[in-house]
Amino acid sequence: MKLILVLTVTIKLAIVSATDTEWWKTALIYQIYPRSFKDSDGDGIGDLTGIKEKLPYLKSTGVDGIWLSPIYLSPMRDFGYDITDYKQIAPEYGTMKDFQELLKEARKLGLRVILDFVPNHTSNESDWFIRSARREPGYEDFYVWADGIVDPERPGEVLPPSNWMSHFRKSMWEYHPGRGQYYLHQFAIGQPDLNYRSQRVQAEMKGVLRFWLDLGVSGFRVDVINLLYEVDPKNYGGVFPDEPLSGNSDTDPDDHDHYHHIYTQDLDETYEVAYDWREVLNEYTEKHGEYKMILSEAYTSVLNTIRFYGNESRDGTIPFNFIFLGEINKNSTARDIKTTVDKWMTYMPHNKVANWVNGNHDQSRLASRQGPERGEEIGMTDGHVSWEDTKDPQACNTDDPINYWKKSRDPNRTPYHWDSSVFAGFTCGVAPWLPVADNYKEINLQAQLRTRRSHFNEYWPIQKTF
Repeated sequence: MKLILVLTVTIKLAIVSATDTEWWKTALIYQIYPRSFKDSDGDGIGDLTGIKEKLPYLKSTGVDGIWLSPIYLSPMRDFGYDITDYKQIAPEYGTMKDFQELLKEARKLGLRVILDFVPNHTSNESDWFIRSARREPGYEDFYVWADGIVDPERPGEVLPPSNWMSHFRKSMWEYHPGRGQYYLHQFAIGQPDLNYRSQRVQAEMKGVLRFWLDLGVSGFRVDVINLLYEVDPKNYGGVFPDEPLSGNSDTDPDDHDHYHHIYTQDLDETYEVAYDWREVLNEYTEKHGEYKMILSEAYTSVLNTIRFYGNESRDGTIPFNFIFLGEINKNSTARDIKTTVDKWMTYMPHNKVANWVNGNHDQSRLASRQGPERGEEIGMTDGHVSWEDTKDPQACNTDDPINYWKKSRDPNRTPYHWDSSVFAGFTCGVAPWLPVADNYKEINLQAQLRTRRSHFNEYWPIQKTF
């Protein structure tokens, strides 16, 4: 059995029967970054109705399901990965009615729908965070809060609780004057980390899963699952310990990669939460007779990744295998690829499903990284996004208008090329939220459908063989 993942603005996920409990093993799943897929109302932002309109096209390609990047209510500082309410739809994407209509149309076409699940953090505009900052009963420990420490060199000055650095650069800690403490944010300041040592937090997140499962979704992709826990300060004299230097000379002290993250990721408790979520999905599998899928994202070592599959007594997730992202490039030979495949297969537990991730919405598009002949679907490449047009907080936090592009994810999130009309057929209204790539007149779906020997017509028959 095998699980093949090929990811872009869209993601293709080929998973190696025919019954409702076995569907996921052979399914081809197409990931959609909603903001960049299809705009139906002319506001320059992709939406649920746009996705619904394109479901017949997706069905015609042979895909078995779609996977939506976050569609939840959000201030969009990180474009849906900063969630205000897990049970509401972001208005720029549509309404709950729009989602239910999309779900209904997908079912009619025989397509399954998988949602992105972002459990590590919320928006700082979330009602949970506002209540926690006020220390309201029941919410006091919903997030990771800590007192600052006195600067030994400057008496009277207070420093963050530790030297931990955000994935988006600069301190992971932000002072909240209302609460009089710092809160943890592994990503942007507006993305405070939930505290998974709180049983109430764990119960709430299981409730989120059940809410969407009750609506009829077929599963979830779990974002940054290995970051759910940080060390417990009770085990370190009541403080959060500083992380050691990584020795990476290409970084500066404000950079996440400047440190070795032994206290902020891959903790043992994380795996138990993953197994708990699998049990929630198992309830629905047994109740409805359809296997509910849970995939997990963790940028970590192979050994840590493998643990998400489960253990001797408990089932886990299908962990994304990112080994191709780090070890395969445009100069890799067949021998290199075989060696990389063998590495994963050596560690993977018996009777589990393998998978191979070649890209995603956080990576440069495959055609840009490995050459145009190796691109996905229609072979879209990264678009150019100027500093002035940059939206990605990871790039903006560099404060560097020259080298920002090294951190920016915007180029691989530019709108989909439907045709050669203005804005590549993505929208018929105002300019898109990100500029369309300059080569859209040469690389677009309509042109390739009209050409027998096109990238599209070569790519999809190969995908269908898996």
